[in-house]
Amino acid sequence: MTSTTSLEHLAAQGRPIRSLSVCMPAYNEEENLPGMIADVVAVMRPRCDDLEIVVTNDGSKDRTGEVLEELARQYPELKPVHHEVNQGYGAAAYTAISHATKELIFFTDSDRQFVLEEIDRLLPHLAEADMVVGYRAPRRDPFLRVLFGWGWSALVTLLFGYTARDIDCAFKLFRREVFEIVGPRIRSRGATFSAEWLVRTKRAGYRIVEVPVSHRPRVAGSPTGARWDVIARAFRELWRFRIQLWREG
Repeated sequence: MTSTTSLEHLAAQGRPIRSLSVCMPAYNEEENLPGMIADVVAVMRPRCDDLEIVVTNDGSKDRTGEVLEELARQYPELKPVHHEVNQGYGAAAYTAISHATKELIFFTDSDRQFVLEEIDRLLPHLAEADMVVGYRAPRRDPFLRVLFGWGWSALVTLLFGYTARDIDCAFKLFRREVFEIVGPRIRSRGATFSAEWLVRTKRAGYRIVEVPVSHRPRVAGSPTGARWDVIARAFRELWRFRIQLWREG
């Protein structure tokens, strides 16, 4: 665990992060990616000595893959990874994080709904925690998505105990070694990924701290989380995960 003294020393140098992987999934995000990658570089370069950006193109049907390759020629930090076919949010997130090589990992979405500068709210808590997770305060999504999100978090808490108030918030900072231990045990590759990730992280004995973060309405692209096929897959994965934990004891 990075000590408080070490964090203060890095902050005094003007770069509070030694090495950072920014990881995100992308599905049909051709409109958002140019601005998102530019935002990540502008925000993280001054804060980081060693930066990489890992983006998984999850079998997008638009020009997401081509846009990522074009951006990679512009930004040497960018490392695109491609799924030939769409595998789901969790699969794309897992692939991106699994390809990370830096000391710290910052996980977010590619839809530009978060204020990246608010990573500064998370960083100080690494002196006391292994994972720092944001919660959207408030969440700026359509009413049904907010309602589904609230119900989903309540259900996960009922089945597995409390982990975080906003389980699916894509604003998480953690040490890479945490995911190296927990990641191989995660089987969910759809919308249940975040829930299983947090539950297994807590069960492994790692400390999680929560921090409020800003959330903005989506201005381009279309969300997929409220589609009925995505919801049905999430419930199937959640039930399978519950059975797995029963078997694991």
